[in-house]
Amino acid sequence: MLVCQILKTKAPEVVSVTPGQTMVEVLRLFRENNIGFVIVSRFPGDCLGTLSERDCCNAVAKHGTNAPLMRVADIMNRSVATCSTQDLLPSVMAMMTERRTRHVLVMDGGTPVGVVSIGDVVKHRLDELQSNEQVLYDYIAGTGYH
Repeated sequence: MLVCQILKTKAPEVVSVTPGQTMVEVLRLFRENNIGFVIVSRFPGDCLGTLSERDCCNAVAKHGTNAPLMRVADIMNRSVATCSTQDLLPSVMAMMTERRTRHVLVMDGGTPVGVVSIGDVVKHRLDELQSNEQVLYDYIAGTGYH
């Protein structure tokens, strides 16, 4: 399966924040939107870095009680895991494993167009396994084909 096929099953928007926002502002955004990952940008289509729940936890572990008021620019991840819309899901899964990340930013040229999360990968694999199970059941039962 191609990454673009996964993006078709998701909301099209990519949530972004500015480098000057504070971590606590981003955490509120996470809660309000039920997300755990944002792009850091100055304007639409720009990507300076990303910020995830894990990045926020690491900032608290490193900076203690000062972390919630720190600016996104000071705690964001600048080494962004990216893929293209035409990449195959197994290569994205391998990247997630190798880089120990839960989110991969999907780029079309130099523009961010979506995010593939570990939850998206698990959902796709589960759907695929259930479909295969049904095909095997139909084969054994002698149904589902003409």
